[in-house]
Amino acid sequence: MPINVLMPALSPTMEKGNLAKWLKKEGDPIKSGDVLAEIETDKATMEVEAVDEGVLAKIIVPEGTADVPVNDLIALIAGEGEDPGSVQAPGGGAKASEAPKTAEAPKADAKTSSEGQMSYARVNEAPDAAKAVNPAAGAAPAHAGERPFSSPLARRLAKMEGIDLGAIQGSGPHGRIIARDVQAAKAGGALKAPTPQATAAEAPKAAAPAPKAASAGGMPTGLTTDQVKGFYAKDAYEEVTLDGMRKTIAKRLTEAMLVAPHFYLTVDCELDALMKLRETLNGSAGKDKDGKPAFKLSVNDFVIKAMGLALTRVPAANAVWAEDRILRFKHAEVGVAVAIDGGLFTPVIRRADEKTLSTISNEMKDFAARARAKKLKPEEYQGGVTSVSNLGMFGIKHFTAVINPPQSSILAVGAGEKRVVVKDGAPAVVQVMTCTLSCDHRVLDGALGAELVSAFKGLIENPMGMLV
Repeated sequence: MPINVLMPALSPTMEKGNLAKWLKKEGDPIKSGDVLAEIETDKATMEVEAVDEGVLAKIIVPEGTADVPVNDLIALIAGEGEDPGSVQAPGGGAKASEAPKTAEAPKADAKTSSEGQMSYARVNEAPDAAKAVNPAAGAAPAHAGERPFSSPLARRLAKMEGIDLGAIQGSGPHGRIIARDVQAAKAGGALKAPTPQATAAEAPKAAAPAPKAASAGGMPTGLTTDQVKGFYAKDAYEEVTLDGMRKTIAKRLTEAMLVAPHFYLTVDCELDALMKLRETLNGSAGKDKDGKPAFKLSVNDFVIKAMGLALTRVPAANAVWAEDRILRFKHAEVGVAVAIDGGLFTPVIRRADEKTLSTISNEMKDFAARARAKKLKPEEYQGGVTSVSNLGMFGIKHFTAVINPPQSSILAVGAGEKRVVVKDGAPAVVQVMTCTLSCDHRVLDGALGAELVSAFKGLIENPMGMLV
């Protein structure tokens, strides 16, 4: 029987991908480790490797196909002794559960191949896939007494609408119930969740009318596209189609604002000591054979290091929310927002508390260059506990940033500027930078957030502490 090749989940949050290019054609022999195809996600283009041997008998999804759901069947490999010409594709673009044979379910594994690319069998299950009824999207609803496999937002929307998640069939990766499934169930008059006064014999009541519209990211919105366009003359605008990155940004950050209760803490940090230390360190940098310095530290490098150390000095803040528990980390992982055309990446500096300023500086230069070329690997921009978003270079004095899930905080950094302050009872001119920490109140209470931002301020104003 043929072996199924499925659209892989190249990240835990991936739901669809574009099949950009087939690198093998029908009839080609396949060995483990061969690159089969290029898959475009909202963030990057990834090569997908084979982990089975045989002959590529049938390509189900042609190259150039957009928005292929995770776990959809994209090709069939003829196994040993099997005639490739006799392999037939299942009708109707079947998913894995409808195919003639499903290969042994692989275990989720975040490891990559020797070339750093992820194989389709290693990544076609998200970390929480074991909770699903089966690995294909469209899994059966949960049985009575089981907790439905669903996203946090779906659970929240279902609770708000009084809808029983156990009666909903999920359309997300691995059969996960996501927000649009709850909205669809509401529109179709789904079963209401039983109230304490209700009995099993009572007939379910019809749900409220469906929302007027949903955004490209599956989130509710107030106005439809036609309603918005109705406010403006037709020749007053041009329509820009959303790409995968912009859709994902809209979805994730809208979900973050709905799910994570944000609160904000602002401090002014004096920079005079930091600027002097930065000048000294940059002046002491060694040079290579071409005369280029080994490093050139920016203020942002100090900010990243200070956040890393602050998290380890306030260990209760070095944590993220995981629905029914908090995950507390041993080392600091600090993401850094990098703007690119049409969106942004947030590559993560791992163990920022342990790395030297020069190491952080060189890593960030590499990350920024590869982010703008969309060459970052998923493991380089996923995870993290906090992030830094610096708009100081644009002259922005103060702003607040939206937390990037699953992180629990984000630091918005403004421009350094000369200000008059009172020192020892007399006016003095100092260079000041305003920073605002956005906190997830589920993880950080006000006092804990204040402790974290105070530790950060102390390190910025006494930067020698970052060198010892």
